Amino acid sequence: MNAFFDTRIEFLKGVGPAKSELLNKELGIYTYADLIQHYPFRYEDRTQVHKISDLEDQLTLVQLKGFITNVQLLGMGRKKRLVAILKDDTGQIELIWFKGISWIQKSLRPGVEYVVFGKPTLYQKSRLNLAHPEIEPATQSQTVGGYLQPVYSTTEKLKGRYLDSKALLKLQAHLLRDAVKHIKETLSDSIKSTYSLIGKVESMVQIHFPDDHSKLKKAQFRLKFEELFYIQLRLLKMKIARTEKYKGMIFNHTDLITRFYNNHLPFDLTDAQKRVIKEIYANMRSGNQMNRLLQGDVGSGKTIVSFLCMLLVINGDTQAALMAPTEILSIQHYNGLKKYASLMGLRIGLLTGSTKTSERKIIHKMLLDGDLHIIVGTHALLEDIVQFKKLGLAVIDEQ
Repeated sequence: MNAFFDTRIEFLKGVGPAKSELLNKELGIYTYADLIQHYPFRYEDRTQVHKISDLEDQLTLVQLKGFITNVQLLGMGRKKRLVAILKDDTGQIELIWFKGISWIQKSLRPGVEYVVFGKPTLYQKSRLNLAHPEIEPATQSQTVGGYLQPVYSTTEKLKGRYLDSKALLKLQAHLLRDAVKHIKETLSDSIKSTYSLIGKVESMVQIHFPDDHSKLKKAQFRLKFEELFYIQLRLLKMKIARTEKYKGMIFNHTDLITRFYNNHLPFDLTDAQKRVIKEIYANMRSGNQMNRLLQGDVGSGKTIVSFLCMLLVINGDTQAALMAPTEILSIQHYNGLKKYASLMGLRIGLLTGSTKTSERKIIHKMLLDGDLHIIVGTHALLEDIVQFKKLGLAVIDEQ
């Protein structure tokens, strides 16, 4: 993106200060970049024109083409409705509006050919109608010839100010006309060739105004690939910075692990557990910071692997912490690790939102003095008051 896309949305044709403020609050759209990256969440297929005789109430959305032959205002008060008859060479169907009647009535002209889009529903058990369909003269309609119309997320407040999906579509059209010459390619030719990716400009045009299903899929694939590619690149950059710029502690003493393994391990480790522990040990004695995801099913032994790694850092005169997402899970971890810690003569504590103030003070002091080897808890561990003498390993249990 560049300076063009930093332009505030209020300067786009059809927006202005009042609508701009609503777009800011309701959709988080502040700039041209925000709008052009407000992608459709689905598409309505306008590529097929149905015949009225083929309609049935099981169909979701249909497009029709025919002439308005009659327009009537029926009922009174809340029951007032506008009814128009649409006719093609196979039959006729009622179009009904309960809102915006006066404006629609003025725009409908008998004898004029229209393109209509809506959901057919069964009326009085035998007749189909279309309630509140989209309608426009066939001579003006973009739908004739067929295309996939994007549908954008919006809100009731925006709809109340005439910023529905169709209005957002018009704004995208205004923006894209000027934006295409400012869109820069972000991937190399070799990457595009290797993964059969279309260009950035084409992907942005096709995501908003797809010519057909095939081009839409190519646009979606290109934009998804690009997003994930740069996320991965950012993670690799962070990893390189972490391993090369910021040095970690060196843990190369295995006395505690050996003693626990030979005397207290309640079961034999699996080959997978042994392999993971060896990989982690290689990380921890390298002097580089470690950031590792340990993945496994429930009951696969992730907790015992974590405890063995804790023994490594405790053997190196540092402390270990285990944080879980809920208090119940924290208590389960605490009870599970407490029996292992007791066997090794290690002190372990539990800190959650329910921990009493008097107990918290003791735990805080023990952590700061280094008298507590392992702390288990919830996000209460992240409070500023929680200070360690020297933290060597943090284990986060995610669900």
